[in-house]
Amino acid sequence: MKARFKYRIYPAPGQKARLAKLFGCVRVVWNDSLACCQEKYRLGEKKPTNSELQKLFITQAKKTEDKEWLSEVSVVPLQQSLNDLNQAYQNFFSSTKGQRKGQAIKPPKFKTRKSKQTARFTLRGFKVHQDKVYLAKIGKLKVACYAKTTQ
Repeated sequence: MKARFKYRIYPAPGQKARLAKLFGCVRVVWNDSLACCQEKYRLGEKKPTNSELQKLFITQAKKTEDKEWLSEVSVVPLQQSLNDLNQAYQNFFSSTKGQRKGQAIKPPKFKTRKSKQTARFTLRGFKVHQDKVYLAKIGKLKVACYAKTTQ
């Protein structure tokens, strides 16, 4: 038997602003690295590795004046965004080669402000308490379970 829980978070007004900034930073890192990958493809070059993308669009971007605001959010979701982009490309390429079952997968798309806002944290980016979740550089968010389903 499997159980699935749905949770709802209740951020304070300051936390809402920090979450919005986090979502925006994740989107910018994704879009910038996707544009780089598409440009490399147009030029006939290989797609940059994940570590190269992290150096370019996280580490070095934080040092520039126009993107120094990237250092105001946790680095964990930014790295996960690049990991997700890398996985999206792997899925796309394996789909086009016929190595993946099911329907063909389209290449990754640019994220917009209107699209679903997401950020993934790994174990070092969050801590779970009884009724709160601590997210790095966001703070403790109040959490409530509102649905449980079993299969």
